Amino acid sequence: MSGGGSGIGRACCEVLAREGARVVAADINLQSSQETLSLLPGSQQHMAVGVDVRDKGSVEAAFKSIQKHYGEPPSLLVNSAGILALAPLTDTSEEEWMKIIDVNLKGTYLITQSFTKMLLDGGGEVQGTMVNVASISAKTGFPNLEPYAASKGGVVSLTKSCAAALIRKGIRVNCVLPGLITTSMNQHLTEDLQADAMKITPLGRAGHPHEVAELIAFLLSDRSSYMVGSCVEVTGGYMM
Repeated sequence: MSGGGSGIGRACCEVLAREGARVVAADINLQSSQETLSLLPGSQQHMAVGVDVRDKGSVEAAFKSIQKHYGEPPSLLVNSAGILALAPLTDTSEEEWMKIIDVNLKGTYLITQSFTKMLLDGGGEVQGTMVNVASISAKTGFPNLEPYAASKGGVVSLTKSCAAALIRKGIRVNCVLPGLITTSMNQHLTEDLQADAMKITPLGRAGHPHEVAELIAFLLSDRSSYMVGSCVEVTGGYMM
């Protein structure tokens, strides 16, 4: 679970632990990952890992530590690490643009690559499932969040490409497209922007991280076994 130290990632850890999974909460902030573990039932069977998803060496080291700890590679993956910055495109520096792309898109690629390699190199029958956390902004765009929306559009395309490439190798890939969710990341959005979003959200409220996490748990389970390359909206009806 990348981004497991907060927000949707932490909620996923809680839901999956409730369902009986052994959870690895991975986050650039190791203390946040450890705090997530303290919230989980049977915390001794779970693991906290510090990882910088932008750095291939850090990602590979994290996966090696997971395999060493459990004696086998992980079979489920959620790519939830993400950042955003609110600014007009004309005021967005190249450095800020690349920082967001590196975490949201490159990070998803690096985590996916290491997860896939470890499963395929393990020998025996491969059974893996992956869910990427994109955003409804990948479809609709969002003013002053151009790098974020672009990065999440890339995550959608990466999801579909990986789904097509990996399904016959035993790895199933889908993604979710959340709308406005009450997470610390979205605190960067101004009150006016959040109010405008609610005007075009028929449900009339922001979503809760656990509402996204329940969908992710479904997509990771055998109950969604016929879903491949699906990008499922969980938005309260935003812009429908």
